[in-house]
Amino acid sequence: MRLSDDKISHLSHIILKGLADKNAIAPPSDEGAIRREIKRIIVKEVKLAEEMDESIRKKLQSYSKKIPEGTSEWDVLYQKFFQEESAKKGRG
Repeated sequence: MRLSDDKISHLSHIILKGLADKNAIAPPSDEGAIRREIKRIIVKEVKLAEEMDESIRKKLQSYSKKIPEGTSEWDVLYQKFFQEESAKKGRG
């Protein structure tokens, strides 16, 4: 999933506001630095998800029995492999 810089920036504002509204963080002295860190984390997580997606798709394509994307079998296997990859990456 590709996110534009504008969308990432918008998300960082929403996340920072949500954290501040819930008093999850002290009032930030440098909002810009916090938003940059949030943006860095979002970019890192999106990149990781894209890498995992690519790896899973390659694995599914390597099966001798071709499984059409969009079928329930493909969806089940994709979710299974996604959970495995997430666990490997410490995300699950």
